[in-house]
Amino acid sequence: MRVRTLLTVLVISVLVMCTGGYFVAQYFGEKFKIPVSTKSCTVTAGGKVVLDADQLANAATIAAVGIRRKLPERAVVVALATAWQESKIRNLTGGDRDSIGLFQQRPSMGWGTPEQIADQRYTSGKFYDKLVKVPGWQDMRVTDAAQAVQVSAHPELYEQWVEKSEILTRALGGSAGQAVACTLPGDPKQQGAVAVAALADALKADWGQAGATKATTMDLKPRDAQSGWQYAHWLVARAEEHGVRAVRYAGMEWTAKDGSWTKKKDANGTETVTAEVSP
Repeated sequence: MRVRTLLTVLVISVLVMCTGGYFVAQYFGEKFKIPVSTKSCTVTAGGKVVLDADQLANAATIAAVGIRRKLPERAVVVALATAWQESKIRNLTGGDRDSIGLFQQRPSMGWGTPEQIADQRYTSGKFYDKLVKVPGWQDMRVTDAAQAVQVSAHPELYEQWVEKSEILTRALGGSAGQAVACTLPGDPKQQGAVAVAALADALKADWGQAGATKATTMDLKPRDAQSGWQYAHWLVARAEEHGVRAVRYAGMEWTAKDGSWTKKKDANGTETVTAEVSP
């Protein structure tokens, strides 16, 4: 009887502590507006997709590799849907058996060495290489085209990512302006000249060209408005990794602090895309 009473008291005490803790947290959280650090990205282009900064950076490279090869948007949609299913668009260091990377390609199946497959540009290029060799791939369902490349044990699962992949493709392909925005609180990973140099290297790796760099800025000359938004959105997607704090194009400016595009009187026109890194 005594043991039962002690147990009852103990349970009641725990419940009181948990309930009290909950209301204390609610009170102080509301009173002082305790901030929660988030680094999220929203892509809006005929629909909305929310990703974290790492996922979006990988998606931007997948799209850039396809665009640079002058492949149709359908190819990028297939590639993104495949990466979403295989890795959630993350550059994984492992997987089923010896699978690696964004597309979970296997060295033992001839996709390349582990080091090669771990490179986002290489692995994206290998996916596109095989996709374009599939007869009639452009007329297939996305899941069927992806399966022809991947030879997965679950061939229907790629289809669930089609709508989100189409939204990403429209935005990263520049068909929609002001479509990629990230909120990146906190200190950047890179700063100053080091950040600008790393950003220029990444741009050259993805797009095959380098921008004009200064101490804390990089300028790009787009061919037209669509390519301008391709660059602008790519820069936002790569902002977390390379310390980009602002991107300006077509009279608009995105900042890492505010996480959105706003009109700015002294922002660039359509002749130049500018990225500004943290000094």
